[in-house]
Amino acid sequence: MGKKDLFRFQQFDIHQANAGMKVGTDSDLLGALAAGGSRVLDIGTGTGVLSLMMAQRFPDAKVTAVEIDDDAVKDASMNFAESKFADRITLHHMSFQEFCEKNRTESISAPFDCIICNPPYFHQSMECPDERRLRARHTSSLPFEVLVGGAYELLSDDGVFTVCIPPEVYSLFCEECLKHGFSLQDLYCIKSIPDQPVKRYVLVHKKGSSVEMSRYEYCMRDADRNVSDWYKDLMKDFLIPFSCK
Repeated sequence: MGKKDLFRFQQFDIHQANAGMKVGTDSDLLGALAAGGSRVLDIGTGTGVLSLMMAQRFPDAKVTAVEIDDDAVKDASMNFAESKFADRITLHHMSFQEFCEKNRTESISAPFDCIICNPPYFHQSMECPDERRLRARHTSSLPFEVLVGGAYELLSDDGVFTVCIPPEVYSLFCEECLKHGFSLQDLYCIKSIPDQPVKRYVLVHKKGSSVEMSRYEYCMRDADRNVSDWYKDLMKDFLIPFSCK
């Protein structure tokens, strides 16, 4: 097993030899900032890192993970089974579209309090040569309209939907959420360093009536390019100290 095939967190390990998308900054931010609840749905779980972070953050939560990719399911299954959160996480090997349809016909799940997703976001961009990364990163596999509509359908009243996306698709995604009846509750603007533009957004949308939006701006590193105190504090319960330098 190569060094990149295993990522160790404080309370669980992530085997990632098979999944197209490895543990990265987006998953760290989303897992640490996402709004929670007692019933959590992780759409496109990949290695399962987000499901495990949510299970750690919310000790009473039951987490449902959905993943279409065969190879990613191999990693997620192992990561869930080997964790101390195994009895609170259920993995469904199917597309999100199939999960929604199955829930409509068989009611396989009660409404969720919160839904999280690190969605595919390469919209009309050059295709990636790696088929697994292509599926994980391109909106053709899960268009925003399908993702947002399905999330709205599966959420309980006043449920929350949290995603991490780049600036290039921010407006497009927010427009889709507004169209389906979501209100933007929390907007996290994340920069790599202070003198650069926003690198990614973490968006918390609330189902139903309008809410007053709260806006936050943070930097991953300080002006000297050292990991910022904010990021260290955000990840203090997850990352092993040497991996947050």
